Amino acid sequence: MSRHFANLAYTATVRAEQRRRHGEELSPGAGDPSPRLGLREASFIAARDTAFLATVNAQGWPHVQHRGGPPGFLCLLDESTLAFADLGGNRQFVSVGNLQDNDRAALLLLDTAARRRLKILGRMQVLEASEVSAGELPADVPGALLPGLQPLARAPGAERVMVMQVAAFDWNCSQHITRRWSEAELLDRGLALPADL
Repeated sequence: MSRHFANLAYTATVRAEQRRRHGEELSPGAGDPSPRLGLREASFIAARDTAFLATVNAQGWPHVQHRGGPPGFLCLLDESTLAFADLGGNRQFVSVGNLQDNDRAALLLLDTAARRRLKILGRMQVLEASEVSAGELPADVPGALLPGLQPLARAPGAERVMVMQVAAFDWNCSQHITRRWSEAELLDRGLALPADL
């Protein structure tokens, strides 16, 4: 586990549970205490067509929502900033509403074919697509991000742009990931799904 992730995930209660169950606390991890997404993370993120976004509401209840699009729908804007277009959906606005009360969020990214997963924790801002498209950013969003945000704001069906400032990330154990392949991954291997599926 990376040090920056352990610093957030290993609360006093978690460390106490580690001692109770294993007789000692797990290592706080190694490496840079600051989260910097590198080439490995960038290529993994760019290849994903699915993500799971977790938020927490004002009463402390968690909510997990699927987000998806073509590979590359998640954009790495710099070594600590991710963004994606938030498209119109079921009109419930649970994630968007939760982020107004608590900007902490998590993304879970899976590559089931290769049995890899990346967990990302961060603080997320919800920007209106129409404002970003017009070049308007809140004062706390660096203007240097605008060229990366505008294509997301102008994507067909985009209503908002979600921007995550990464607080920590961790490559997680592959032990219990069931291998699955998308239709595109099967076609890349010369395999086709039966016509009746």
